[in-house]
Amino acid sequence: MAEARSRQVIIAGGGVAGLTAALSFAIRGYPVSVFERAPRLDEVGAGLQLSPNATCILDRLGVLSGLRKAAVRPEAVVLRDAASLAELGRVPLGAAAEIRWKAPYLTAHRSDLQGALLAHVLREPGIQFVTGATVRDAAPHPLGVTVSVETAGQIEKVSGMMLVVADGVWSDLRRLAGARTKSSFAGQVAWRRTIRADSAAGRALAAIGAGGVVNAFLAPGFHLITYPVKAGSALNIVAFTSGHLATETWAATMDNAVLKSAMRNTAPALLALAEDVGEWTVWPIYSMPSGPWTAPSGIALVGDAAHAMTPYAAQGAAMAIEDAETLAGHVLARPNSLSAALASWETERRKRIEKVARRGSFNRFTWHAAGPVAVARNLALRLQKPEKLASSLDWLYGWTPPER
Repeated sequence: MAEARSRQVIIAGGGVAGLTAALSFAIRGYPVSVFERAPRLDEVGAGLQLSPNATCILDRLGVLSGLRKAAVRPEAVVLRDAASLAELGRVPLGAAAEIRWKAPYLTAHRSDLQGALLAHVLREPGIQFVTGATVRDAAPHPLGVTVSVETAGQIEKVSGMMLVVADGVWSDLRRLAGARTKSSFAGQVAWRRTIRADSAAGRALAAIGAGGVVNAFLAPGFHLITYPVKAGSALNIVAFTSGHLATETWAATMDNAVLKSAMRNTAPALLALAEDVGEWTVWPIYSMPSGPWTAPSGIALVGDAAHAMTPYAAQGAAMAIEDAETLAGHVLARPNSLSAALASWETERRKRIEKVARRGSFNRFTWHAAGPVAVARNLALRLQKPEKLASSLDWLYGWTPPER
Protein backbone atom coordinates (compact mmCIF):
# COMPACT_ATOMS: atom_id res chain seq x y z
CA MET A 1 0.00 0.00 0.00
CA ALA A 2 2.86 2.41 0.82
CA GLU A 3 4.41 1.77 -2.58
CA ALA A 4 1.11 2.53 -4.31
CA ARG A 5 0.78 5.83 -2.47
CA SER A 6 4.33 6.85 -3.33
CA ARG A 7 3.65 6.25 -7.04
CA GLN A 8 0.26 7.93 -7.17
CA VAL A 9 -0.20 10.66 -9.77
CA ILE A 10 -2.73 13.35 -8.87
CA ILE A 11 -4.35 15.28 -11.73
CA ALA A 12 -6.22 18.57 -11.37
CA GLY A 13 -8.73 18.87 -14.21
CA GLY A 14 -10.85 16.43 -16.21
CA GLY A 15 -10.64 18.00 -19.66
CA VAL A 16 -8.77 16.67 -22.68
CA ALA A 17 -5.33 17.24 -21.12
CA GLY A 18 -6.22 15.78 -17.73
CA LEU A 19 -8.00 12.69 -19.08
CA THR A 20 -5.20 11.97 -21.55
CA ALA A 21 -2.65 12.30 -18.75
CA ALA A 22 -4.65 9.89 -16.59
CA LEU A 23 -4.63 7.23 -19.31
CA SER A 24 -0.98 7.84 -20.21
CA PHE A 25 0.16 7.29 -16.63
CA ALA A 26 -2.25 4.43 -15.95
CA ILE A 27 -1.09 2.31 -18.88
CA ARG A 28 2.44 2.64 -17.49
CA GLY A 29 1.36 1.22 -14.16
CA TYR A 30 0.90 4.37 -12.09
CA PRO A 31 -2.19 4.70 -9.86
CA VAL A 32 -4.00 7.92 -10.78
CA SER A 33 -6.53 10.20 -9.07
CA VAL A 34 -8.28 12.83 -11.20
CA PHE A 35 -10.10 15.70 -9.47
CA GLU A 36 -12.53 17.70 -11.63
CA ARG A 37 -14.20 20.79 -10.18
CA ALA A 38 -17.41 20.48 -12.23
CA PRO A 39 -20.09 18.29 -10.67
CA ARG A 40 -20.39 16.45 -14.00
CA LEU A 41 -18.84 16.62 -17.45
CA ASP A 42 -21.46 18.13 -19.73
CA GLU A 43 -21.43 18.12 -23.53
CA VAL A 44 -19.98 21.58 -23.95
CA GLY A 45 -17.47 23.08 -26.33
CA ALA A 46 -17.22 23.19 -30.08
CA GLY A 47 -15.55 21.37 -32.92
CA LEU A 48 -11.86 20.60 -33.05
CA GLN A 49 -9.36 19.16 -35.48
CA LEU A 50 -7.24 16.18 -34.49
CA SER A 51 -4.22 15.82 -36.72
CA PRO A 52 -2.22 12.55 -36.95
CA ASN A 53 0.27 13.64 -34.28
CA ALA A 54 -2.66 13.51 -31.83
CA THR A 55 -4.62 10.55 -33.19
CA CYS A 56 -1.54 8.31 -33.10
CA ILE A 57 -1.47 8.86 -29.32
CA LEU A 58 -5.20 8.30 -28.96
CA ASP A 59 -4.71 5.03 -30.82
CA ARG A 60 -1.87 4.04 -28.49
CA LEU A 61 -4.16 4.73 -25.52
CA GLY A 62 -7.00 2.66 -26.97
CA VAL A 63 -9.31 5.66 -27.43
CA LEU A 64 -9.28 6.08 -31.20
CA SER A 65 -11.61 3.21 -32.08
CA GLY A 66 -14.39 4.64 -29.91
CA LEU A 67 -13.86 8.19 -31.16
CA ARG A 68 -14.05 7.21 -34.84
CA LYS A 69 -17.78 6.47 -34.50
CA ALA A 70 -18.58 10.15 -33.88
CA ALA A 71 -15.68 11.76 -35.75
CA VAL A 72 -15.22 12.48 -39.45
CA ARG A 73 -12.18 11.77 -41.62
CA PRO A 74 -12.16 14.77 -44.00
CA GLU A 75 -10.70 14.34 -47.45
CA ALA A 76 -8.66 17.56 -47.50
CA VAL A 77 -7.92 20.97 -46.04
CA VAL A 78 -8.95 23.45 -48.73
CA LEU A 79 -7.85 27.09 -48.68
CA ARG A 80 -10.29 29.40 -50.49
CA ASP A 81 -10.66 33.09 -51.24
CA ALA A 82 -13.58 34.24 -49.09
CA ALA A 83 -14.84 36.71 -51.70
CA SER A 84 -14.73 34.56 -54.85
CA LEU A 85 -14.77 31.12 -53.16
CA ALA A 86 -12.01 30.12 -55.57
CA GLU A 87 -9.75 27.33 -54.39
CA LEU A 88 -6.22 28.56 -53.64
CA GLY A 89 -4.58 25.41 -52.32
CA ARG A 90 -5.32 21.93 -50.98
CA VAL A 91 -3.70 19.58 -48.46
CA PRO A 92 -4.80 15.98 -49.13
CA LEU A 93 -6.13 14.16 -46.05
CA GLY A 94 -8.38 11.08 -45.87
CA ALA A 95 -6.60 7.88 -46.84
CA ALA A 96 -3.60 9.90 -48.06
CA ALA A 97 -3.05 11.27 -44.55
CA GLU A 98 -3.12 7.81 -42.98
CA ILE A 99 -0.58 6.55 -45.49
CA ARG A 100 1.69 9.57 -45.21
CA TRP A 101 1.52 10.21 -41.45
CA LYS A 102 0.55 6.70 -40.21
CA ALA A 103 -2.58 7.95 -38.44
CA PRO A 104 -5.87 9.61 -39.47
CA TYR A 105 -6.71 13.29 -39.55
CA LEU A 106 -10.12 13.62 -37.84
CA THR A 107 -12.61 16.37 -37.06
CA ALA A 108 -14.85 15.95 -34.03
CA HIS A 109 -16.92 17.78 -31.47
CA ARG A 110 -14.98 18.39 -28.28
CA SER A 111 -17.66 16.62 -26.25
CA ASP A 112 -17.19 13.47 -28.36
CA LEU A 113 -13.43 13.49 -27.76
CA GLN A 114 -13.89 14.10 -24.05
CA GLY A 115 -16.58 11.41 -23.92
CA ALA A 116 -14.32 8.85 -25.59
CA LEU A 117 -11.49 9.66 -23.19
CA LEU A 118 -13.77 9.55 -20.16
CA ALA A 119 -15.30 6.21 -21.14
CA HIS A 120 -11.82 4.71 -21.26
CA VAL A 121 -10.81 6.37 -17.98
CA LEU A 122 -13.84 4.94 -16.17
CA ARG A 123 -12.91 1.44 -17.37
CA GLU A 124 -9.37 1.69 -16.01
CA PRO A 125 -9.16 0.07 -12.55
CA GLY A 126 -6.07 2.12 -11.70
CA ILE A 127 -7.81 5.49 -12.16
CA GLN A 128 -10.01 7.19 -9.58
CA PHE A 129 -12.15 9.92 -11.18
CA VAL A 130 -13.81 12.38 -8.81
CA THR A 131 -16.16 15.20 -9.85
CA GLY A 132 -17.19 18.20 -7.76
CA ALA A 133 -13.67 18.29 -6.32
CA THR A 134 -11.35 21.29 -6.64
CA VAL A 135 -7.61 21.15 -6.07
CA ARG A 136 -6.82 24.24 -3.99
CA ASP A 137 -3.15 23.93 -3.12
CA ALA A 138 -0.18 21.61 -2.94
CA ALA A 139 2.89 21.33 -0.74
CA PRO A 140 6.03 19.21 -1.16
CA HIS A 141 6.87 16.39 1.22
CA PRO A 142 9.82 13.95 1.26
CA LEU A 143 8.11 11.45 -1.06
CA GLY A 144 6.27 13.85 -3.37
CA VAL A 145 3.41 16.29 -2.84
CA THR A 146 0.40 16.66 -0.59
CA VAL A 147 -2.60 18.19 -2.32
CA SER A 148 -5.53 20.00 -0.70
CA VAL A 149 -8.80 18.99 -2.37
CA GLU A 150 -12.07 20.75 -1.58
CA THR A 151 -15.26 18.71 -1.89
CA ALA A 152 -18.63 20.00 -0.67
CA GLY A 153 -16.90 22.65 1.42
CA GLN A 154 -14.57 20.18 3.13
CA ILE A 155 -10.79 20.01 2.61
CA GLU A 156 -9.11 16.64 2.25
CA LYS A 157 -5.36 16.06 2.07
CA VAL A 158 -4.22 13.67 -0.65
CA SER A 159 -0.59 12.58 -1.04
CA GLY A 160 1.08 11.38 -4.19
CA MET A 161 4.26 11.24 -6.22
CA MET A 162 3.36 14.30 -8.29
CA LEU A 163 0.61 16.73 -9.29
CA VAL A 164 -0.30 17.28 -12.93
CA VAL A 165 -2.03 20.65 -13.38
CA ALA A 166 -4.55 20.48 -16.23
CA ASP A 167 -7.06 23.13 -15.15
CA GLY A 168 -7.08 25.10 -18.39
CA VAL A 169 -6.31 28.54 -19.72
CA TRP A 170 -7.48 30.32 -16.56
CA SER A 171 -5.51 28.01 -14.31
CA ASP A 172 -5.56 28.85 -10.61
CA LEU A 173 -2.71 26.41 -10.00
CA ARG A 174 0.02 27.66 -12.36
CA ARG A 175 1.53 29.41 -9.35
CA LEU A 176 2.50 26.00 -7.92
CA ALA A 177 5.13 25.69 -10.66
CA GLY A 178 6.35 29.24 -9.99
CA ALA A 179 4.38 30.98 -12.75
CA ARG A 180 3.40 34.46 -11.56
CA THR A 181 1.30 35.73 -14.46
CA LYS A 182 -2.10 34.76 -15.82
CA SER A 183 -3.23 34.27 -19.39
CA SER A 184 -3.99 37.42 -21.34
CA PHE A 185 -6.63 38.30 -23.92
CA ALA A 186 -5.09 38.25 -27.41
CA GLY A 187 -7.40 40.84 -28.96
CA GLN A 188 -9.10 38.27 -31.19
CA VAL A 189 -12.36 36.40 -30.75
CA ALA A 190 -13.71 33.22 -32.29
CA TRP A 191 -17.34 33.23 -33.40
CA ARG A 192 -18.57 29.65 -33.20
CA ARG A 193 -21.67 27.76 -34.16
CA THR A 194 -22.64 24.22 -35.07
CA ILE A 195 -25.37 23.65 -37.65
CA ARG A 196 -27.09 20.55 -38.94
CA ALA A 197 -25.74 19.41 -42.28
CA ASP A 198 -29.29 19.11 -43.61
CA SER A 199 -30.29 22.65 -42.53
CA ALA A 200 -30.67 25.45 -45.06
CA ALA A 201 -27.28 26.88 -44.04
CA GLY A 202 -25.70 23.42 -44.17
CA ARG A 203 -27.05 22.76 -47.67
CA ALA A 204 -25.86 26.20 -48.81
CA LEU A 205 -22.34 25.43 -47.59
CA ALA A 206 -22.41 22.02 -49.23
CA ALA A 207 -23.35 23.71 -52.51
CA ILE A 208 -20.11 25.70 -52.47
CA GLY A 209 -18.00 22.63 -51.71
CA ALA A 210 -17.83 22.81 -47.92
CA GLY A 211 -18.98 19.25 -47.32
CA GLY A 212 -16.54 16.48 -46.42
CA VAL A 213 -13.47 18.73 -46.13
CA VAL A 214 -11.94 21.33 -43.84
CA ASN A 215 -12.42 24.70 -45.54
CA ALA A 216 -10.49 27.86 -44.67
CA PHE A 217 -12.04 30.96 -46.28
CA LEU A 218 -9.46 33.77 -46.28
CA ALA A 219 -10.14 37.52 -46.25
CA PRO A 220 -8.31 40.67 -45.08
CA GLY A 221 -8.27 40.67 -41.28
CA PHE A 222 -10.58 37.67 -41.11
CA HIS A 223 -10.93 33.99 -41.84
CA LEU A 224 -13.67 31.40 -41.46
CA ILE A 225 -13.27 27.64 -40.99
CA THR A 226 -15.88 24.96 -41.66
CA TYR A 227 -15.68 21.19 -41.22
CA PRO A 228 -18.00 18.25 -40.52
CA VAL A 229 -18.52 16.77 -37.02
CA LYS A 230 -20.95 14.36 -35.36
CA ALA A 231 -20.33 11.61 -37.92
CA GLY A 232 -21.09 14.13 -40.69
CA SER A 233 -24.55 15.09 -39.42
CA ALA A 234 -23.38 18.57 -38.40
CA LEU A 235 -20.97 21.28 -39.51
CA ASN A 236 -18.73 23.24 -37.19
CA ILE A 237 -18.21 26.88 -38.21
CA VAL A 238 -15.75 29.27 -36.61
CA ALA A 239 -14.92 32.81 -37.72
CA PHE A 240 -12.02 34.86 -36.35
CA THR A 241 -12.20 38.63 -35.95
CA SER A 242 -10.67 41.34 -33.82
CA GLY A 243 -12.62 42.08 -30.65
CA HIS A 244 -12.59 43.75 -27.27
CA LEU A 245 -14.17 40.93 -25.28
CA ALA A 246 -11.87 40.02 -22.40
CA THR A 247 -13.84 37.96 -19.92
CA GLU A 248 -12.85 34.71 -18.27
CA THR A 249 -15.67 32.68 -19.74
CA TRP A 250 -16.39 30.72 -22.89
CA ALA A 251 -19.54 31.04 -24.97
CA ALA A 252 -20.14 34.74 -24.30
CA THR A 253 -22.21 37.08 -26.44
CA MET A 254 -21.14 40.05 -28.55
CA ASP A 255 -22.73 42.50 -30.98
CA ASN A 256 -23.28 40.64 -34.25
CA ALA A 257 -22.41 43.83 -36.16
CA VAL A 258 -18.72 43.12 -35.51
CA LEU A 259 -18.95 39.83 -37.38
CA LYS A 260 -21.01 41.28 -40.23
CA SER A 261 -18.51 44.10 -40.65
CA ALA A 262 -15.59 41.66 -40.83
CA MET A 263 -17.45 39.58 -43.41
CA ARG A 264 -18.80 42.44 -45.50
CA ASN A 265 -16.62 41.63 -48.52
CA THR A 266 -17.10 37.86 -48.45
CA ALA A 267 -19.26 35.84 -50.84
CA PRO A 268 -23.04 36.01 -50.30
CA ALA A 269 -23.16 32.37 -49.17
CA LEU A 270 -20.76 33.19 -46.33
CA LEU A 271 -22.18 36.60 -45.48
CA ALA A 272 -25.60 34.99 -45.01
CA LEU A 273 -24.17 33.08 -42.04
CA ALA A 274 -23.47 36.34 -40.21
CA GLU A 275 -27.07 37.46 -40.60
CA ASP A 276 -28.32 34.79 -38.19
CA VAL A 277 -28.43 36.93 -35.05
CA GLY A 278 -28.37 34.85 -31.90
CA GLU A 279 -26.90 31.77 -33.56
CA TRP A 280 -23.30 32.55 -32.66
CA THR A 281 -21.39 32.23 -29.42
CA VAL A 282 -18.18 34.19 -28.96
CA TRP A 283 -15.04 32.68 -27.47
CA PRO A 284 -12.22 35.05 -26.47
CA ILE A 285 -8.76 33.94 -27.55
CA TYR A 286 -6.16 33.94 -24.79
CA SER A 287 -2.43 33.49 -24.86
CA MET A 288 -0.13 32.46 -22.05
CA PRO A 289 2.98 34.46 -21.14
CA SER A 290 6.22 32.57 -20.73
CA GLY A 291 6.74 30.95 -17.36
CA PRO A 292 7.90 27.69 -15.80
CA TRP A 293 5.89 24.54 -16.49
CA THR A 294 7.40 22.33 -13.82
CA ALA A 295 8.69 22.41 -10.25
CA PRO A 296 11.31 19.90 -9.01
CA SER A 297 9.09 18.95 -6.08
CA GLY A 298 6.72 17.17 -8.45
CA ILE A 299 4.51 19.70 -10.26
CA ALA A 300 3.87 19.75 -14.02
CA LEU A 301 1.55 21.96 -16.07
CA VAL A 302 0.04 20.50 -19.25
CA GLY A 303 -2.16 21.85 -22.04
CA ASP A 304 -3.58 25.34 -21.76
CA ALA A 305 -2.44 25.67 -18.15
CA ALA A 306 1.13 25.67 -19.47
CA HIS A 307 0.87 27.27 -22.90
CA ALA A 308 -2.53 28.42 -24.15
CA MET A 309 -2.32 27.99 -27.92
CA THR A 310 -4.00 30.44 -30.27
CA PRO A 311 -6.13 28.41 -32.71
CA TYR A 312 -4.51 29.38 -36.00
CA ALA A 313 -2.63 26.10 -36.41
CA ALA A 314 -5.55 24.02 -35.06
CA GLN A 315 -3.21 22.37 -32.57
CA GLY A 316 -4.60 23.25 -29.12
CA ALA A 317 -6.06 19.82 -28.35
CA ALA A 318 -3.20 18.05 -30.12
CA MET A 319 -0.55 19.80 -28.03
CA ALA A 320 -2.43 18.95 -24.82
CA ILE A 321 -2.54 15.30 -25.89
CA GLU A 322 1.17 15.36 -26.77
CA ASP A 323 2.00 17.00 -23.43
CA ALA A 324 0.21 14.32 -21.43
CA GLU A 325 1.69 11.34 -23.26
CA THR A 326 5.27 12.63 -23.29
CA LEU A 327 5.14 13.67 -19.63
CA ALA A 328 4.20 10.14 -18.56
CA GLY A 329 6.94 8.75 -20.80
CA HIS A 330 9.62 10.97 -19.28
CA VAL A 331 8.57 10.12 -15.73
CA LEU A 332 8.69 6.39 -16.48
CA ALA A 333 12.11 6.74 -18.14
CA ARG A 334 13.64 8.28 -14.97
CA PRO A 335 12.00 6.41 -12.09
CA ASN A 336 14.68 7.43 -9.59
CA SER A 337 14.77 11.16 -10.36
CA LEU A 338 11.44 12.87 -10.82
CA SER A 339 13.01 16.33 -10.87
CA ALA A 340 15.32 15.32 -13.74
CA ALA A 341 12.39 13.76 -15.60
CA LEU A 342 10.33 16.94 -15.32
CA ALA A 343 13.23 19.17 -16.37
CA SER A 344 14.02 17.09 -19.46
CA TRP A 345 10.33 16.93 -20.41
CA GLU A 346 9.93 20.72 -20.17
CA THR A 347 13.05 21.36 -22.24
CA GLU A 348 11.90 18.97 -24.95
CA ARG A 349 8.30 20.23 -25.03
CA ARG A 350 9.21 23.91 -25.16
CA LYS A 351 11.02 23.43 -28.45
CA ARG A 352 8.03 21.71 -30.00
CA ILE A 353 5.44 24.13 -28.60
CA GLU A 354 7.40 27.19 -29.74
CA LYS A 355 7.67 25.82 -33.27
CA VAL A 356 3.94 25.09 -33.41
CA ALA A 357 3.16 28.56 -32.05
CA ARG A 358 5.30 30.13 -34.78
CA ARG A 359 3.34 28.19 -37.38
CA GLY A 360 0.10 29.53 -35.90
CA SER A 361 1.40 33.10 -36.06
CA PHE A 362 2.46 32.57 -39.67
CA ASN A 363 -0.98 31.23 -40.57
CA ARG A 364 -2.74 34.18 -38.99
CA PHE A 365 -0.48 36.68 -40.78
CA THR A 366 -0.88 35.10 -44.21
CA TRP A 367 -4.54 34.15 -43.94
CA HIS A 368 -5.53 37.67 -42.82
CA ALA A 369 -3.31 39.40 -45.36
CA ALA A 370 -4.54 42.19 -47.63
CA GLY A 371 -3.26 43.98 -50.73
CA PRO A 372 0.01 42.89 -52.33
CA VAL A 373 0.74 40.37 -49.55
CA ALA A 374 -2.58 38.61 -50.21
CA VAL A 375 -1.89 38.61 -53.97
CA ALA A 376 1.54 37.05 -53.40
CA ARG A 377 0.03 34.50 -50.99
CA ASN A 378 -2.61 33.45 -53.49
CA LEU A 379 -0.06 33.09 -56.27
CA ALA A 380 2.27 31.03 -54.07
CA LEU A 381 -0.56 28.72 -53.01
CA ARG A 382 -1.74 28.18 -56.59
CA LEU A 383 1.78 27.30 -57.71
CA GLN A 384 2.26 24.66 -55.01
CA LYS A 385 1.07 21.16 -55.71
CA PRO A 386 -0.98 19.42 -52.99
CA GLU A 387 1.92 17.04 -52.35
CA LYS A 388 4.21 19.99 -51.63
CA LEU A 389 1.74 21.54 -49.19
CA ALA A 390 1.42 18.19 -47.41
CA SER A 391 5.19 17.75 -47.16
CA SER A 392 5.51 21.15 -45.48
CA LEU A 393 3.48 19.69 -42.59
CA ASP A 394 5.49 16.50 -42.13
CA TRP A 395 7.31 17.94 -39.10
CA LEU A 396 3.95 18.66 -37.44
CA TYR A 397 1.57 15.89 -38.46
CA GLY A 398 4.24 13.18 -38.83
CA TRP A 399 5.55 13.59 -35.27
CA THR A 400 5.23 10.54 -33.04
CA PRO A 401 6.10 10.23 -29.33
CA PRO A 402 9.05 8.03 -28.34
CA GLU A 403 8.20 4.54 -27.12
CA ARG A 404 8.58 4.68 -23.34
